Amino acid sequence: MKKLERAKAEAYFKYRTTMIVIYLAIGFLVSYAVVLNAEALSSFRVMGIPFHYYMGAQGAVVTFIVLLFINAIVSDRIDKKFGFNPEYVDKADHSTVESSKGSE
Repeated sequence: MKKLERAKAEAYFKYRTTMIVIYLAIGFLVSYAVVLNAEALSSFRVMGIPFHYYMGAQGAVVTFIVLLFINAIVSDRIDKKFGFNPEYVDKADHSTVESSKGSE
């Protein structure tokens, strides 16, 4: 597998770290911020249920599942942008690994 230039690797990890921080912020908002502001949010209703109750019972879980899918899609795009694609792994790397396993 080819080595990555330092500047490109730093940009990749900066981008990934930014995305993780965004996901954590969204997770915080849908779990803790809703609970901390439950009284103010009780005037809103989702399917006839107070918003804070819905988010605690179902909304936060649905949001986390949606975030998992978004993360998978975004991660694939980031990997392709920076040249990380498992389809392009050198076959020579696999053959050396397989030959070393066979000699054990």
